[in-house]
Amino acid sequence: MSLKPGRKKMTRPLPYPAYFLPVVFLALLGLIDSIYLFVSHYRVYTDMGYRSFCAITRSMNCDTVSQSPYSILWHLPVPVWGIFGYLFLLVFLFLSRDERSGKNRLWPLIFLLTLLYSLMSVFFAFVSTFYIGSYCILCIATYAINLFLLYLSWLIRRRFDPDSFFTAFTKDFKFLFQVKKKALCLFLGFFALATLTKVLLPAYWKMPAPPLSTDVSTGFTREGHPWIGAKTPVLTITAFSDYQCFQCRKMHLFLRRLVHEHPDTMRLVHRHFPMDHKFNPLVKTPFHVGSGEMALLAIFAATQNKFWETNDLLFELGRQKRPFNTKEIGEKTGLDPLALARARKDPAIRFRLKRDILEAIKLGIRATPAFLIDGNLYTAQIPSKILKKGIH
Repeated sequence: MSLKPGRKKMTRPLPYPAYFLPVVFLALLGLIDSIYLFVSHYRVYTDMGYRSFCAITRSMNCDTVSQSPYSILWHLPVPVWGIFGYLFLLVFLFLSRDERSGKNRLWPLIFLLTLLYSLMSVFFAFVSTFYIGSYCILCIATYAINLFLLYLSWLIRRRFDPDSFFTAFTKDFKFLFQVKKKALCLFLGFFALATLTKVLLPAYWKMPAPPLSTDVSTGFTREGHPWIGAKTPVLTITAFSDYQCFQCRKMHLFLRRLVHEHPDTMRLVHRHFPMDHKFNPLVKTPFHVGSGEMALLAIFAATQNKFWETNDLLFELGRQKRPFNTKEIGEKTGLDPLALARARKDPAIRFRLKRDILEAIKLGIRATPAFLIDGNLYTAQIPSKILKKGIH
């Protein structure tokens, strides 16, 4: 058969499954990705030795994104919302397979759903760029998945549904009423799962410090560094920390709990090593801005015998990465806000901080947290065999 001159060759469109199955595959892929991100988020907060495979550089680091307060949305981790989102989409995809759908029902609703997911992807990309300053590879994968889902749902509606968007949208609701028993079972199951997750999932990301107790001794070393724990310890851990360092806070709370559980054998000594370019000569560019002044406030609190409650509070404020003032700290610790403000300019307090920083550099410390135990230096974490010495 020959074609007449000037006549275009007609091509047959791909069958419906060729469009539908990739959508299902992408939704399942997004679900798996979100589950992995949730597991990683959980381990970042609860596993002392965990480091994800995509913690590559400062700017490309899934752990940094997980550690950010922006990883929690409406009191739930963002990956959990991702799991809910893809499960909700799969419910609609399952219903669209009903023989009464005619292969063109629910796609306007699915299009609006994937449009919402894509807009959320743009929002989180914006937050990563301008607020967190780091990107998560697996999060970027979900952004791509959402954009492909948006495109495919638009394409399917265009190819298989000749009605206007408003008309098709109206028919979708009529179709849902036709399959109301099946739809009701699926949606009730979904919302029951979401509610149980909300109720049963512990707020592991809050990591509260154990309460200060009169059963746990506190004091100062001969050099004037605050300690908590045993008066005659079997194991003494000297920690060099930065109040805006997530791993510092995680290790601090972990060690505080150990000391709380073993107050007669373990002692934790706190020293300051803020990675603030205004205070630390090793830091050449702005980084953890304000952590130096937070250390000054902690040193002042130690002179007023309010160090450990102030220390716990400063780690929490550092995690939140929001502006705070001395009045807020004073209200929560009982310290005089005016005295706290003056302490930041006090030469004696600034000298103590400078001494900590210079001694840390002499020890070879280049990052936080760092731990000095029996003359040995450990960075980021402490081997379990070392910790076992203080656990009886």
